[in-house]
Amino acid sequence: MPRRLARRTRTAARTAALAAALAASAALALSACSSGSGDSGGSGASPDGYVTDGKLTIGTAEPAYFPWVIDDSPESGEGFEAAVAYAVADELGFAKDDVVWVRSTFEQAIAPGPKDFDFNLQQFSITDERKQAVDFSSPYYETAQVVVTVEGSPAASAASIDELKPLLIGAQTGTTSLEAVEQQIAPDAGAQVFSTNDDAKLALQNGTVDAIVVDLPTAFYLTGAELDGGVIVGQLPSTGGGDEFGLVLAKDSPLTAKVSAAVDALRENGTLDELAATWLGGDDTAPILK
Repeated sequence: MPRRLARRTRTAARTAALAAALAASAALALSACSSGSGDSGGSGASPDGYVTDGKLTIGTAEPAYFPWVIDDSPESGEGFEAAVAYAVADELGFAKDDVVWVRSTFEQAIAPGPKDFDFNLQQFSITDERKQAVDFSSPYYETAQVVVTVEGSPAASAASIDELKPLLIGAQTGTTSLEAVEQQIAPDAGAQVFSTNDDAKLALQNGTVDAIVVDLPTAFYLTGAELDGGVIVGQLPSTGGGDEFGLVLAKDSPLTAKVSAAVDALRENGTLDELAATWLGGDDTAPILK
């Protein structure tokens, strides 16, 4: 091949290679531009860390139950957790119309990975194990201990701790519920101890005991779904040591500190206590026993 022709051939090859490289680079840049805004759970997170700019996206269960959410309608703001969510939104500077609700299972919310919500609430107890996968806000509620019975039991009409003392009161061994029976009620016959809540529930249903003590979420579930004629007698006064519920956020979320500060403000100004009294401690749910 003549030398001049060989040079032209090499030049053309280099030009073609350069053009191919430029085309590949342009395609990569275009791909990055088209996908870069949707990498946070596919939602296009705002610069402030919210899932959607100008909106507060809140997750809850599907379905969400009384008394945490009334009629499975968190948008109404009725129910303890629905009301807490809107109170946090207000502290963060969001109007009610700027709140967007999404649904998830309990397991989806606490699994590692991107989230389609800014925070999620469905009675998540704060634990060290869960903190490895998600962030938690500071606690918005500490579970109360609740006396549960059935219709026709001597405990059904009890309105005070003194009225419970002559009765047979049980709880699961190794729990704060048993401690509450022993220390706060101190029944005359001593606490009736069971290996599991299922055993305690069966004893209550069979009339072996007059009442049992469980945490508040369990009380609502037992009386609403498992006990025939289940009745919540009332809450025992809080002494600390119960499970603490926190709002769940994505791991290392830039919003965690802001959301915790909002929850702290609501605790300090009494809003959380007021909401708990309205939705969890009223005469029609679980009055506090004195």
